[in-house]
Amino acid sequence: MFRRMHSLPGIAFAVVLSVTAMTGAILSVEPVIDRLSSPSLPTTASVADLAAAVSTRHQTVERITVRPTGIVTVAYTDPEEAGIERVDPATGASLGPYQASGFFRFVTELHRSFLFGDAGRMAAGATAFVMLAMSVSGLALLVRALGGWRGLFGAARGPVPQRWHVKVGRLAVAGLTVTSLTGLWMTADTFGFVPAPSAPQSAAPASGGAPAPVETLEALRAIPLATLERLDFPAADDPSDVFTVKTGAGEVVVDPATGLSLGFAPASLLDRAQSVIRMLHTGRGLWALGLILGLSAAAVPVLAATGLAAWWRRRSGSAAAVPVPAGRPDTVVLVGSEGNATWGFAETLRSALARSGHVVHVAAMNAVGPEHLDAERLLILTSTYGDGDPPASASRFLARLDRLEGAVPYAVLGFGDRRFPQFCGYASAVSAAMEAKGWPCLMALKRVDRQSAQEFAQWGHDLGQVLGNPLGLEHVATTPATSALELVDREDYGKAVGAPVCILRFRAPSGGARPGRLPAFEAGDLVGIVPPGSGMPRFYSLASSTRDGVLEICVRLREGGLCSTFLHGLTPGDRVEAFIRDNPGFRPAVGSAPLILIGAGAGIGPLAGFVRANRPGRPVHLYWGGRSPASDFLYEHELAQHLAERRLTSLVTAFSRGPGSPAYIQDRIRADAPRLRELIRHGGQVLVCGGRDMAQAVTQALETVVRPLGLDLATLKSTGRYVEDVY
Repeated sequence: MFRRMHSLPGIAFAVVLSVTAMTGAILSVEPVIDRLSSPSLPTTASVADLAAAVSTRHQTVERITVRPTGIVTVAYTDPEEAGIERVDPATGASLGPYQASGFFRFVTELHRSFLFGDAGRMAAGATAFVMLAMSVSGLALLVRALGGWRGLFGAARGPVPQRWHVKVGRLAVAGLTVTSLTGLWMTADTFGFVPAPSAPQSAAPASGGAPAPVETLEALRAIPLATLERLDFPAADDPSDVFTVKTGAGEVVVDPATGLSLGFAPASLLDRAQSVIRMLHTGRGLWALGLILGLSAAAVPVLAATGLAAWWRRRSGSAAAVPVPAGRPDTVVLVGSEGNATWGFAETLRSALARSGHVVHVAAMNAVGPEHLDAERLLILTSTYGDGDPPASASRFLARLDRLEGAVPYAVLGFGDRRFPQFCGYASAVSAAMEAKGWPCLMALKRVDRQSAQEFAQWGHDLGQVLGNPLGLEHVATTPATSALELVDREDYGKAVGAPVCILRFRAPSGGARPGRLPAFEAGDLVGIVPPGSGMPRFYSLASSTRDGVLEICVRLREGGLCSTFLHGLTPGDRVEAFIRDNPGFRPAVGSAPLILIGAGAGIGPLAGFVRANRPGRPVHLYWGGRSPASDFLYEHELAQHLAERRLTSLVTAFSRGPGSPAYIQDRIRADAPRLRELIRHGGQVLVCGGRDMAQAVTQALETVVRPLGLDLATLKSTGRYVEDVY
């Protein structure tokens, strides 16, 4: 529901919302300009002081106004001229004629009414309502996508447009909610749906005597100038007329002859609310907050562009990946996908089944219906969105499944990321729902971690055995465009213990006299390297950022590994084809909270990059395990330098073949439990990188560390305080 509530108005009103938001952003600058160009109101002066100073320069003063932006204006009538001037509130001296900016007046009308009068004002009110609906639905989608309120500021995942939509949206949603709510109120006020404020009532008539000098009027002397909003002078030819003073507290009428207060109407709750709402919406009187709300409004065109791009990506991807063959299919493949990657796996499966003589129909899970029960089997491939929720093309699947009568043999294949608590959570829910309906199961639920082609191929092998014919699933993801990188330096370790590891540093090849330019990346991102003769990239965690001037990776030689063998055979000057894949889920959180970095073997790569990028002052504690300090102490000298520079607070190592008793990194964690517990108590973030066996051992050790705090790793993961890059 929230997705439709969010996307449909966004698509339909993208241009109108962008115009409203950008004009609002421009108008948020006006109060800042006015505030910077206006003298401050003196804190010791009274209303009588300013009124007296102004009256000495003009024959007739009609009104003094202190505008919300701090500008003080005087409306006057003299024998030679009448007009409105700006004045210095401290002296009453003229600062020149007051004239509103023609540019800002035009932008204001465009913002309020689209230059179409009352009809435009009604349209602007409708736009505010759409903005509110999109803000609320967007917040709901953010919470769902990021695993609950605790994960609201966790790492954004998915395709680039989707990630930027999430990043910008969560920064802007509060401001957009405020501006849309206040905009709706002001529209209602414009058309008379909000009661008018009360008018002051005189408790006694004016004395009718000769006006006294304004500086002697006690009631005006008792009102601080800093509280004034408006002072209306009595008409010179009407002895019964009075001074009317409006402040935030209410309105008071003052006898011009005696200086006594004749009546006071306190500001009602509605009056105060109106004032606050106007300040929130316009920024007049709250210029700093107005500027923040203006920045939120300026995000709307970005949200519109990224939202449309994400919607088009989902739409075009799903439409292109739904082949419908002629004839009745014997196999139906249903797909649940958020960013279209699962559709690629479904196409690989469809092609392999078709080569084996099967007639296959592929559709979105949301399309499941009675016609699919006529097939011999139903194969479901689905990812998981957020904290166990369905992806876009499967949001209505369980409800439709519940209404189906009949049964068909099924198998469920889940795609997810093992680093997150709800790994393939939605696939598990689908499998459980089909089991509850009593449908026959072809194969037990299988989970594929991070789109592993190898795990997908193994599932295909198992499916082929069930079907009675070999089924080879050679999935090759569409490889992004690559660029050449040239090896400039390498360091070799571990040969003495039979576990070769090398640190490789690349630069972009120079083009003639011009140096090459590296793509943008951060430590912890991934570089995909395509070895010669292979269309399948191998991903390595980056140990450097673009700012370091090199692309650095740490590679362990794996027996039979095509890419690691290729990389270990490189010499300076050799080139590779590579591309960058963002990995925002594995980065230190912003702030000064302690970092606890844990790794083993080549997993030290990105951790060393995090230390290198750290600035002295943030505590960083590195726990790392290797085989022998004599042969594979990776980054030994660099880490010693970082300790001296205080980029690294402490370094704890464990060597399985070192002198003395062999130890593993989980042993060091258990031994250091009190210190680690205290670091986590103070908001510490844990980042783990290395092999899966190491990560599981570290998980078990850390569970005992955090349990006395009333925490568990699942809770820390959901808030981004425990993240892994595990292979």
